[in-house]
Amino acid sequence: MSTNHFLKKRSRKLQWGIRMKLKNILLVVKDIEKSKQFYHDLFGLDMILDNDGNMILTEGLVLQDEKIWTKFLGKEILPKSNSCELYFEEKNIEAFVKNLEKLYPSIQYVNRLTTHSWGQKAVRFYDLDGNLIEVGTPMKSESAVIN
Repeated sequence: MSTNHFLKKRSRKLQWGIRMKLKNILLVVKDIEKSKQFYHDLFGLDMILDNDGNMILTEGLVLQDEKIWTKFLGKEILPKSNSCELYFEEKNIEAFVKNLEKLYPSIQYVNRLTTHSWGQKAVRFYDLDGNLIEVGTPMKSESAVIN
């Protein structure tokens, strides 16, 4: 499917006339301050708003205190569920991995730095609360990068 086809399809409004926009991704965390520091140290994300247990960072990442989320849902939180991941791109991935190992030496890797068959380098690991993160080099194919 071409990029132009995707963009045309993307610009269509929903049936009821409203075009929705994804605003945030929420992660449940045990220690919001440690997580805020983690995402700042590794990805340069800064706090935009702190609502006492619900913190919005730049790029739309929301950190939610586990106690609040558990009470709200009435369900157990399952760290390392591997059902989704945050994906970041970094040109200098070797320097990123070196910084990751320096700042968070006990980080748990899922896949250490590897080169995929299509040429992209990537690393996967869990954040402090078992949320899966992938950092990869930018994709070279125009069709793989849609803004």
